[in-house]
Amino acid sequence: MALVIQAYTFLYQYANSWLHATPAKNKSSKALKMGVLSSAQINAAAAIHPAETHPDVILYAIASRDADTAAKSAKSYAFQKSYGSYQALLEDPEVDFVYISVPNGLHYEWASKALKAGKHVLLEKPFTSNAAEAEALVREADQANLVLEEAFHWQFHPAAHLWRALVESGEYGRQIISTNAKMTASPGVPDGDIRWQFDLAGGSLMDATYALSFTRYILRAGMPEKILSAVARPYDKDKRVDAAMTTTLLFKDQSGESVHSRVYTDIARGWLGGVIPRVWELPQIEVETDKCHIVFYNAMMPHLYHYISITDKATSTITYKHQYSGGPVWGNVQTSVGVGGASYWSTYRYQLEAFVTKLQGGEPAYWVTNEESIKQMQTIDQIYSAAGLPIRPGKV
Repeated sequence: MALVIQAYTFLYQYANSWLHATPAKNKSSKALKMGVLSSAQINAAAAIHPAETHPDVILYAIASRDADTAAKSAKSYAFQKSYGSYQALLEDPEVDFVYISVPNGLHYEWASKALKAGKHVLLEKPFTSNAAEAEALVREADQANLVLEEAFHWQFHPAAHLWRALVESGEYGRQIISTNAKMTASPGVPDGDIRWQFDLAGGSLMDATYALSFTRYILRAGMPEKILSAVARPYDKDKRVDAAMTTTLLFKDQSGESVHSRVYTDIARGWLGGVIPRVWELPQIEVETDKCHIVFYNAMMPHLYHYISITDKATSTITYKHQYSGGPVWGNVQTSVGVGGASYWSTYRYQLEAFVTKLQGGEPAYWVTNEESIKQMQTIDQIYSAAGLPIRPGKV
């Protein structure tokens, strides 16, 4: 289902960028020039349309490995320049920061080259191919005194902040007993897609890394205490690649209590009865406390639609909550369009707001630390090892 909601996000972002765009002539005097590395399909929703509505971001340059493809993209989205190679864009001194959406296995290489070229980096998830690359990349960013951010866009949205605030309030239980996160694709990722390529760091745990992110976010967890189990369903054309992964981890919560967490990812989810795709399976996580079951439904892209359901164990009463702007984190924050952001903003737009604030020397309302990105990759490596699969290969 992840592919379907991604398609809806493209439409959603296009409509809102058209309705709420800041024309190039009206961009602020402090606007930053953005470069985009790759012509990937995700660019429009994740970076281009959000930039169109941000008064402090200019669509400056886009690069592809094919000059004609880059030129077509530049014309379609009104970039000022296009380049037929990634390196050529990085050598342009006018570029302030780059958004990188190359295949997983190339994240470290091109983020590293961008840092060496003096560019700040917004890097698509998963951060790198493995933990060793993650640690090396963070060192490079620190040494260069440049901003490096993993694009876990969902964490920037007000719905995510409300969900965590509810769980941590104590009103719905003072102890987290377990969590159960899942992200599936039904219809599945088609054969031939780069997400099936081992050398490009493919696999369900890499592509659907959101499910692990949901879990670590709500527990404010670092590394798991233990991988209790990890079982992969291998891709039939390359047994090193996981079509699905089911893992159970033991974490410690903030009070030191043990929490059993199940994480299930599947990028080739079977159809019901072999004929009906499971289109209702949006990315979600359930948190069980001593008093309630709390479900965050469509945690990946809550700007399209989401709910947070709270089921009381004693009475079976269900309460629903939603949050599209403001909330516990953004509620009192002055943004580029006013206090609290805007209800039409996508997760990606909230993310860009925070990123630009950081680059301009301000304090972003929310931030994914580099240390968190390292721990995410370390956990992924541990799960692959526990499942008997090789860690994705890297350049370090």
